[in-house]
Amino acid sequence: MQFHSRNVLKALLILTGAATQATHAQAPQPTGVIIENVRIFSGTSDRLSAPSNVLVVGNIIKMISSAPIAPPTATPVTRIQGGGRTLMPGLIDAHTHIMFATVPQQALLFADIGFVNIAAGRAATEMLMRGFTSIRDLGGPVFGLKRGIDMGLVSGPRIWPAGAFISQTGGHGDFRLPNDLPARPGDFTYSERIGAAALADNADTVRQRAREQLTLGASQIKLMAGGGVSSNYDPLDVTQYTVPELRAAVEAAENWGTYVTVHAYTPRAVRQAIEAGVKCIDHGQLLDEATAKLMADKGVWWSLQPFLDDEPSAFAEGSPNRIKQLEMFGGTDTAYALARKFKIKTAWGTDTLFNADNAGKQGANLAKMVRWYAPADVLKMATAGNAELLALSGLRSPYAGKLGVVQEGALADLLLVDGDPLQNIKLIEDPAKNFLVIMKDGKIYKNIVR
Repeated sequence: MQFHSRNVLKALLILTGAATQATHAQAPQPTGVIIENVRIFSGTSDRLSAPSNVLVVGNIIKMISSAPIAPPTATPVTRIQGGGRTLMPGLIDAHTHIMFATVPQQALLFADIGFVNIAAGRAATEMLMRGFTSIRDLGGPVFGLKRGIDMGLVSGPRIWPAGAFISQTGGHGDFRLPNDLPARPGDFTYSERIGAAALADNADTVRQRAREQLTLGASQIKLMAGGGVSSNYDPLDVTQYTVPELRAAVEAAENWGTYVTVHAYTPRAVRQAIEAGVKCIDHGQLLDEATAKLMADKGVWWSLQPFLDDEPSAFAEGSPNRIKQLEMFGGTDTAYALARKFKIKTAWGTDTLFNADNAGKQGANLAKMVRWYAPADVLKMATAGNAELLALSGLRSPYAGKLGVVQEGALADLLLVDGDPLQNIKLIEDPAKNFLVIMKDGKIYKNIVR
């Protein structure tokens, strides 16, 4: 019996070795793409380049030249005639909830999670086809979708996942019904069971929940530090968590080489988050000048969204959620003015929830930033700027390489735009028409060059 077992083991090792050799033998050679005669928006410049040619090999931008580029030896090459159009980096959305973006809130609370996953897979593909090649997802059961995208099972953007957002009882992440309270000891809510939220009411539990998300692959941790619009229990002015509780998450994240971002609108919520060591504030529409200056002094990122009352609301007129939403909308102009005044490191994101039509207007959401910034600054924010925020994840970043720029050595996430978006930023509002080529990680997902 022992002899037989050894023979079986030996046979398995031989088969494994043979399979490994076959895999190596059949490994595809890197392919190349030469994009000819384009003017480049680099992600960092205020103007387009002179006519240029770009060589991509595998998933890397290998060469940018004003002279014609000869194809690499023994590398299959696809040529794309740019025709003087604009080549720019793929767009980055710094605040998404892709699992929740297109499905109504009631469906999310009551539908089978399998349905939610299918809807999110479609939303991811549509997002990529709008030219968004990377996103920072700040709450939701997104690990499976990310894995499916990375494995090529479904098309979608690169995802920096936070996993479940961490919330106190009655906080912005508590979506239990009133008749679920008081909570049964040791019972997990539906949102917790599917990995959408994690309730924690003391520093030790906050630390544990943060570590759980890091274990599952979170690239950053998201906490709810103040009241929110879509949650039912907390007015916007409510401050959530204490400094020791927030610091517990910060310490857990820092031990993994990454950071904490928080949902917060008010000065008090933001100030205690900064005291705890939080590196990024998401939202902040109700901040005052002193708190904005504190953010600038501490080098804290401000991830702002251009929330205005210019789209259909997911909330009924006169409802408590709609009243909170209008209060928050009222602070947006002031928030951007403060961000500009104190030169705060500012990111752009959409934070679209529960509305497929609004999710489809992602490019229009970016274009309306010209209310506060020049077009070049808007596009820099959504490319190189947002990439700098993604890099805060350090070694917890799920993707190696430089993003948000068209530079030699950077990852090949590229858009070919039929026109000059620095002169006409409205081009990005209609990606189906104006984005002729969409490339992510060196792979062409769309090419309608004529």
